Amino acid sequence: MFNIRRMEPKDLIDVQRCNQYNLPENYPMVFWTYSVITWPEASFLAEDLGGKIVGYVLASVEQAEENDHLWVGHINSLAVLRPYRRLGLAKRLMTLSKESMMDTYPLQYIQLHVRISNRAALSLYRDALGYTVHSVDYRYYADGEDAFSMRLWINGNPDILRHRRQRWKIFGSFHRFMVRKHEQLAYCFRGTGSAS
Repeated sequence: MFNIRRMEPKDLIDVQRCNQYNLPENYPMVFWTYSVITWPEASFLAEDLGGKIVGYVLASVEQAEENDHLWVGHINSLAVLRPYRRLGLAKRLMTLSKESMMDTYPLQYIQLHVRISNRAALSLYRDALGYTVHSVDYRYYADGEDAFSMRLWINGNPDILRHRRQRWKIFGSFHRFMVRKHEQLAYCFRGTGSAS
């Protein structure tokens, strides 16, 4: 049994310790503090019955680089201690963070980076949570490994929406053409019927 709750500033030393056990990427305490204070609704942690922090998700919200009218959620870090993996904690933490950010901000998408060699994380993000690979960031990590930049579209991928709009625009033009032809044919038949 686990208690999952929002991360608070008082939790940061223990959360950072959990991070150091699990991941080679470690943020300075000022980053953790800034994130939790600035976006208190975005980050969550899981603790066991004894109050030990066994997993967390650290998230933030920012304006999209390509459009400053859009808001983007960013998963900065996710970790679950090894003995507590395969219990659904990571998925639950990610889902709570997503739902909380969506309730607070008009998000276009949520993004994250993952090592291209991290098959377990890729499976979680892609297969269980619905993220898609947006791009590859070469030598993203300090040790030189590449990262997949992944996105979970909340209000629709603009590229896909644009394509759909173009398809509907073509369909709409064809539909209007057919309606006009039908009206012309109906007029012709009406005219023929009245003459006979």
